[in-house]
Amino acid sequence: MKTIIPSLRSGLVSSKEINVCILQSDGTNCDVELFYAFKKFGGNPQYVHVNELRSKDKTLKDFQILALPGGFSYGDDIASGKILAIELISFLKQEIERFGNKGGLVIGICNGFQTLVRTGLLPFGNLGKMDVTLAPNDSGHFECRWIKLKLELSKCAFLKVNSEIGYFSVNHGEGKFFSSPEVIKKVEDRNLVVFRYVDDQGKSTQVYPDNPNGSLNAIAGVTDPTGRIFGMMPHPEKFVDITQYPNWRREKIIKPHGAFIFEDMINYVRENL
Repeated sequence: MKTIIPSLRSGLVSSKEINVCILQSDGTNCDVELFYAFKKFGGNPQYVHVNELRSKDKTLKDFQILALPGGFSYGDDIASGKILAIELISFLKQEIERFGNKGGLVIGICNGFQTLVRTGLLPFGNLGKMDVTLAPNDSGHFECRWIKLKLELSKCAFLKVNSEIGYFSVNHGEGKFFSSPEVIKKVEDRNLVVFRYVDDQGKSTQVYPDNPNGSLNAIAGVTDPTGRIFGMMPHPEKFVDITQYPNWRREKIIKPHGAFIFEDMINYVRENL
């Protein structure tokens, strides 16, 4: 398989400061990597604990991007991302709705994706109603490996590259995108699938370990109907420098495969908000 690497963009359209809320709670991690990724491409990331939003010491109106990092929020008690999702729905529903109404972007990675799914924000923007789930991996254990993803033509508002394939890291125990056949068809028909797991030929696959969790239709990431809320199980923030990929010399990697996601988000905000 020929790996096509997204090129890094250039020519930012303004010097406007883009504030990024890196949401923290007990048990989150990968927040440092997420902070670094946004900072590298011109954002102004800030760590914000969920309690600061609840107390109104900080508010989402001061941010253009809300980023939910990976990890194990609240120890993944009950289910992965469930308690944080309940907290967001119960205490911050109006705040999140106002953030969406003003056009803010939301990204959730791994545990952040699990949280967005359990709030109902993904895949259909039904805040407070779950339509899909991220179930335990078919392998029955935690998956920590590099896999290949293909970027699909979707409703995602800010990702501009199509038909790209790249390497991404996965680190999760509950990553199987699952729902009824009717709901999966609805996700597909509305062009909400952003990334799929693919094999060495670049074809979507259900075969382990290329599909590390058994996700239906090899779905690795989705957007909502507005295209401004996006979540994925693999970790793009772990490959924004070439040397973060272990075989970068042998495979002659010249561009980090996760970088374009953060660059495109920053550029979208500069152009539209």
